[in-house]
Amino acid sequence: MKILLLLTFISLHHIAGNKPTMIYICGSHYAKKYHQTPNCRGLSNCQFKIIKITLTAAKSKGMTLCRWEQ
Repeated sequence: MKILLLLTFISLHHIAGNKPTMIYICGSHYAKKYHQTPNCRGLSNCQFKIIKITLTAAKSKGMTLCRWEQ
């Protein structure tokens, strides 16, 4: 069972590639972009709390990568 879990983890990690699993978003209700670093230029205008969430959660909210990090 432990081997199966380990193989599943390795497979999922391989699929994710170099994409970060945790990203940053502006806490505004209207935010549409996510950021790979908390000091991204795109977050400089955020007047709300900067929140760290998973990439999966951000994408499920319809968010896309900030243009400064593409």
